[in-house]
Order: sequence, then C-alpha cells, then structure tokens
Amino acid sequence: MIEQTKTGIEGLDGILNGGIVKNSTTLVSGNPGAGKSILCLQYIYNGVEKYDEKGIYLSFEEDESDLREAAESLGFENWQDHVDNGNIKVYDKQVLLRENDFTSSLDILLEELEDGDYDRLVLDSLAMFELFFENEKEKRTYLLKFTDILSDSGLTTLMTNEQGAVFPDTEIGLENYLTDGNIYLIQTPTDTGVNRYVWVAKMRKQNIETDIYPMEIDHGGIDVHENASAFSMMSEEESPI
Repeated sequence: MIEQTKTGIEGLDGILNGGIVKNSTTLVSGNPGAGKSILCLQYIYNGVEKYDEKGIYLSFEEDESDLREAAESLGFENWQDHVDNGNIKVYDKQVLLRENDFTSSLDILLEELEDGDYDRLVLDSLAMFELFFENEKEKRTYLLKFTDILSDSGLTTLMTNEQGAVFPDTEIGLENYLTDGNIYLIQTPTDTGVNRYVWVAKMRKQNIETDIYPMEIDHGGIDVHENASAFSMMSEEESPI
C-alpha cells in the first residue's frame, strides 16, 4: 500500500487517486501567472489546517511579507499564526540568497530539519535555485542530492518551475526526469480572459488520471473540476487551440 500525502485540493487529489506519494518530489510547471505559487501556498496551508502536518516554504523570489499577503488574499487567514507558532517555517530570498552559495542555504535547511518535525516542503522556484550552479552537470548533481536529502528527512516536496511554452510537450527539461512527479498548470487565452487547466503527466508508484482538467483560481485558492475533462493531449488529432 503506497502511503500518500493529500494536497487538500479535492479535485487534484481525485486526479491523483488519493494524493502525492509520501516522501516524493513533484515538479509543478507552468508559464507565468498559471498558479504555481498559489498551489504551493495552498499545499502548505492545507497541511497544517486539515492534516496536522507542518511545512517549510523556501522562496527564492519573494519576501516573507509578500508570501503572507498572498496567502491572506487567497483566504488563508491563519497563515501568519501558523508561521508565528512554527507550524509553517518560511525562508525567503533575504535568507536564502544572503551568501549566494548553495551550501550555505542547504546548511540552514538541514539545521531546521534536525530540530523540527516537518512533513511538507515547497521550493519556489527551481529557476532561481539553479542560479547557484555554473553548468548543467553541477545543477543535476546538486538537485539529485537535494531531493535525496528531502526524501530521507521524510518530506513530501513540491518544486515550481517556470515554463516559457504554453503547452508542456514543447518544452521538457532535465528536471522533469529527476523528479518523481510532474504536474503542469496550463493557461490559454480567450476573448474574455484565460482558461486554466491542470495536467498530472507523471507520478511514480501510483496510478493517475492523465487527462487535462479545467481549474479555477478564486478566493480559497485552486479548484480543480475533475468531472469535466476538457481535452486530452494524448491524442494528436485534438487541438487545444
């Protein structure tokens, strides 16, 4: 029986047939504005609110105050209370980029993992994380080392990744193959705004629904409509645009 970590997003957990595999690392990819950080905030917040699971949020792009404002604007009104009492630990760019050295940032995290009992972790984003490294080989080596450390520490991790292409099959990076799961957030322009979709492309050790499902972002975060599959990228005959 595979142990799973629920995201707390009902429709997404339905697509995942229960949740994300415990102690795994999942890459959440999408173009700017697709909702990657929102999903991650919701994942950490739901962990504390719904499942009594403490979380760590590593942000290489935002200040702690920016994350608090984003969380509260989504309706996660207890975010700061959880930060204050240690149920959510936030490391923002001011801390992580202070030494401009990955080893220093890793030492900060390892110290926290030794002292705390955390279950969930978010790294937002992988693009900024990769600035620590000079070449692809070094990036791959440290990414593998980092994900192994997180798994050994009992953490179920989401990492965000910026994607330039609207549709993910046109832009697949090395990091997609180094992680246990791949979730894509897709947005397509319309005459009145954008349509949003989620696609779980890969999740090791478990069966998943591989269609693309509509989703919305509103007060309360992301809502996935798992009973309204919009289209499948598995069929070359169908066109999403």
